[in-house]
Amino acid sequence: MLSALEKLVRSESPTEDLAACREVMDCANAIAEEVLGKSAQIREVNGRPVFWLGAAQPEIVVLAHLDTVWPKGSFQPIWSIKDNCASGPGVFDMKAGFIQALYAMNGIEGSVALVATSDEETGSATSRDFIKEISAKAKAVLVLEASLGGKVKTGRKGTAMYQISVHGKASHAGLEPEKGINATVEIAHAILAVSALENLELGTTVVPTMLRSGNTTNTVPDLAVLDIDVRSFSTAELTRIDAAIRNLMPVNSATRYEITGGLNRPPLETTSTMALYERAEKVARSLGMPQLGHASVGGASDGNFAAAAGAQVLDGLGAIGDGAHAGHEWVDITTLDGRSALLHALIKDLLND
Repeated sequence: MLSALEKLVRSESPTEDLAACREVMDCANAIAEEVLGKSAQIREVNGRPVFWLGAAQPEIVVLAHLDTVWPKGSFQPIWSIKDNCASGPGVFDMKAGFIQALYAMNGIEGSVALVATSDEETGSATSRDFIKEISAKAKAVLVLEASLGGKVKTGRKGTAMYQISVHGKASHAGLEPEKGINATVEIAHAILAVSALENLELGTTVVPTMLRSGNTTNTVPDLAVLDIDVRSFSTAELTRIDAAIRNLMPVNSATRYEITGGLNRPPLETTSTMALYERAEKVARSLGMPQLGHASVGGASDGNFAAAAGAQVLDGLGAIGDGAHAGHEWVDITTLDGRSALLHALIKDLLND
């Protein structure tokens, strides 16, 4: 498993690099041929590659992704092992999870497929409808995103992304600033307005992130652009935030707002996960494993789309480690085999229904 994981990690696959994503699919398929003695299909879904291994119309979907957030060459060294920790770009999120799933498929017969997409890290724009379609027909979707210290994930926030562009008017900042309309000043009001929309008691966050404004230091800015990240466990909260952002009004009526974006992923709620979680705990006990535990987290995944399609979902079945999207990303290599064995047993248990 460790050798297979190293090959997959060394095949760097940032989402934006389509050629690299195709290469990692070929790498994953070569590993599948070595491990299972059979090939996957590399399907095209809206112009992007998808790894598909197993039944054509699966009742159980084992869901993964093979893209990462790391541009080629940005994570160094690309592969290292120290003590029991393997480190590399995407090793925790989520190439180790994919390898665990691939080994878990060994000896499995029945209506199950391992599916891995290549655009999850940027919001699954091309694959979300595909994920919903296959999930709507499945009785269980098992998501190999990384665990939370070994805990599976039974809740995830829904996400929304917005961009506010403030249009003003340029003028010379020294000679005649009064003839300009300052987009930077106006975007400051928008930042305060959207920040006030959060509700921490309900876990709703509204975070202004990227801000771009102005052209030169001696020019009144005629354009300012703000990106906003919104997350909540509640669909009602996401709807509230959406309405509030779309109805923002300029403080300076001489400026003009342009607002784009919207809901990206719906929440993954416990009504879609707890039945499978309880099943997984029973399987873990039968293997002599300690209690898995479960958690709700802020990050979203393709499990959100699967649940929105009506499927029963269990997320966070992947690697044990830490550092998703961080320079210290790592997995505990002593746990790879045990987590794979758990998934194998859970799939077989579900197939016996």
